[in-house]
Amino acid sequence: MAVSSSKRSSCVSLCVSTGLMLGSVLLFSLRLGAAATLDSRLDFQWDLWKKTHEKTYQNEVEEVSRRELWEENLMLINKHNLEASMGLHTYEMTMNHMGDLTPEEILQSYATFIPPTDIQRAPSPFAGTSGAAVPDTIDWREKGYVTKVKMQGACGSCWAFSAVGALEGQLFKKTGKLVDLSPQNLVDCSSTSKYGNHGCNGGNMEKAFKYVIDNQGIDSDTSYPYKGQQASQCNYNPSYRAANCSRYDFLPEGDEGALKQALATIGPISVAIDATRPRFAFYRSGVYDDPSCTQKINHAVLAVGYGTLNGQDYWLVKNSWGTSFGDQGYIRMARNKNDQCGITQDACYPIM
Repeated sequence: MAVSSSKRSSCVSLCVSTGLMLGSVLLFSLRLGAAATLDSRLDFQWDLWKKTHEKTYQNEVEEVSRRELWEENLMLINKHNLEASMGLHTYEMTMNHMGDLTPEEILQSYATFIPPTDIQRAPSPFAGTSGAAVPDTIDWREKGYVTKVKMQGACGSCWAFSAVGALEGQLFKKTGKLVDLSPQNLVDCSSTSKYGNHGCNGGNMEKAFKYVIDNQGIDSDTSYPYKGQQASQCNYNPSYRAANCSRYDFLPEGDEGALKQALATIGPISVAIDATRPRFAFYRSGVYDDPSCTQKINHAVLAVGYGTLNGQDYWLVKNSWGTSFGDQGYIRMARNKNDQCGITQDACYPIM
């Protein structure tokens, strides 16, 4: 028996409507299931954390996913701090702006140091100097060598911030003036085939120093401000040149005594570390001692001192993840622990 066109049309409409309804019910069920796994007791803390770090998400599905990561990281932090209170760890952790990220995302956006493959290590004056007379503790911040902590953002420019930090220290040593130099200058201008850095996709301090030497200078941060992304062209202006360097040197690989000697006599030193351990990102205070840390370096930072805290030797390190990281942007990393986290693997410094 033939079916009229009007009945066919009604059937199609009914099927479409039913399909849409079932789809909506399924999506609602998925959201409800995901939301059910969240701890409602943390709603206030979640909203406060989002507001504090200005977090917004495209839709409810993304927020639920990020909330799940945040809760997992919060659980890790609370468990670690409980263990630390019982003397099982030498440092404490805290929630910060990276709480909704995976370790892989942190590595991709924040830790993009690319180890140079053609290092030419000339004989170092600091080789074998572990027994030389140097202070038991030093903090170059107290002597005016260190500028304020910066925030690199999701741009993988840690290498540029490490390089300018070492240059700023040497500039102060030479002139007595503390000037913020431009990491953006390095991001935009040393990312060429000649130098081989990759802007927000990674680089290293050696190639940054090479650029400054060949360019005969680097601009100030005021004249060439940080944008958090690579520009389409280099905008260096020699009229705003704020510093220069004539050469750079590497420290002996694996020699913590040499790094101590160099820090004591030269000033802040550019170093690279393994920052992929989940606990590193949420460090708050104490001495970061993580036996699982490797010597596969992936993040550039600035060593600005050393000392001993509660019997634990440490390196004082300036990061570029903003002041919500660590102790106002700094971390104390275990010293004299077999080059933990590879801190001596790529230590270098510029000379003016």
